[in-house]
Amino acid sequence: MMDQELLPVHPVLVVDDEPEILRSFELALRSGGVRHVLCCQDSREVLPLLARQEVDAVLLDLTMPHLTGEQILSTVASEYPETPVIVITGNDDVDTAVRCMKSGAFDYMVKPVEKSRLVSGVKRALELRHLQNENALLKEGIFSDSVRNPEAFSHIVTNSRAMRTVFQYVESIAPSPQPVLITGETGVGKELMARAIHTLSRRKGLFVTVNVAGIDDNVFADTLFGHVKGAFTGADTVRRGLVENASGGTLLLDEIGDLRPEAQVKLLRLLQEREYFPLGSDLPKTTDARVIVTTNRDLQGLQKEGHFRKDLYYRLGSHHIHIPPLRERMEDLPLLVEHFLEKASLDLDKRKPAYPPELITVLSNYRFPGNVRELHAMVYDALGSHESRKLSVKRFEAHMDLEFRSCRGRAVVPPCAASGWYVGAGALPTLKQAHGLLIVEALKRTNNNQSLAARMLGISRQRLARHLKAEGEDDPSSG
Repeated sequence: MMDQELLPVHPVLVVDDEPEILRSFELALRSGGVRHVLCCQDSREVLPLLARQEVDAVLLDLTMPHLTGEQILSTVASEYPETPVIVITGNDDVDTAVRCMKSGAFDYMVKPVEKSRLVSGVKRALELRHLQNENALLKEGIFSDSVRNPEAFSHIVTNSRAMRTVFQYVESIAPSPQPVLITGETGVGKELMARAIHTLSRRKGLFVTVNVAGIDDNVFADTLFGHVKGAFTGADTVRRGLVENASGGTLLLDEIGDLRPEAQVKLLRLLQEREYFPLGSDLPKTTDARVIVTTNRDLQGLQKEGHFRKDLYYRLGSHHIHIPPLRERMEDLPLLVEHFLEKASLDLDKRKPAYPPELITVLSNYRFPGNVRELHAMVYDALGSHESRKLSVKRFEAHMDLEFRSCRGRAVVPPCAASGWYVGAGALPTLKQAHGLLIVEALKRTNNNQSLAARMLGISRQRLARHLKAEGEDDPSSG
């Protein structure tokens, strides 16, 4: 079986002068999913250890020879304030507990400590530490306006400020073991973003993907959790599920908004308890796979309608990444066109052609319902039929015309109406004035490309030319 990545990234340091207590705490934490544990029996070694080794939390006994726990707590709180300290002692004196909490202790537990109390307390401390780390990394990225690991995003072609902000957030949450929800329209690159998270997390395991749309409960359980021999008719051998295949790595669940309610219950248990049951087995298995889910649907709306579990929705919301659609980052168009032309030329074994400057203008006035994936298809289609030295705009225009025609008859709100193109308390323009304003706006958006402006207005180029001629004749300054 593949080596599992230890959780958390840095160890939890347990300090106690009694070896049997150290051993019992270590076993309790490991069985509870906290597998990266470091034990220290001599209190004099704690501070030198912290100076050379970063830890994510400290479990600290109070009554020890040489240095007392309170002395260590005071030093850790002043020199390593970001490290949560949980005091675990046989002393149930209230004054001592208050003194420790005032000195900076994250929690105070009295021996003997139940395993569930110990594990939940440590996990809360680790979650706090992860949040602190994420906030620090995010602030660093925002203030420097830079991406520290651009190579992780090399497959996402962009020069957009909005996308750079997304990259900075991804860098800050990549080491976290918490699930990640990636939302965005079809074709924006959600799986590419998930792969970037996996790369930045430095996880040693595999990146495993599964599309859960339309999968019924049994197929979902068998696919993710596997089965034991004899679990059902035809189960002649043991099957490892995708959760086990992703051990130490990342499990991507695509189209999570289409997951059936019965399967949602099983996924919730996996996320909360890190446990799952292979079909036919009464013994649970544990996993340390990082779970990432993607969807183009409105999970909050589905949750309100009762189609998506509320507890699962909030569990998935630990880290939420929304990828903006292509129409909100049109500055990326020249980069993407160049990138896809280069790629298509290699794939189709054709010389990379130049493209006319008006191509970017034409594309800038299209809303791209299929986003980057649609642009990719448009470039490949245009290059596939390309024969001259310069790439033709006609194939792109034909694709857009088809999309415009497919939208007719549907309740589509024009961009100008959606953004409140004409607002204000002033008098409404006359129909003739509004007519002229629309023509001016269309020509402005298309850099005076009359063919494209006519298409936007839903009229022929000849009709637009007649309107412009009439406007010129009515303008006194034209004479």
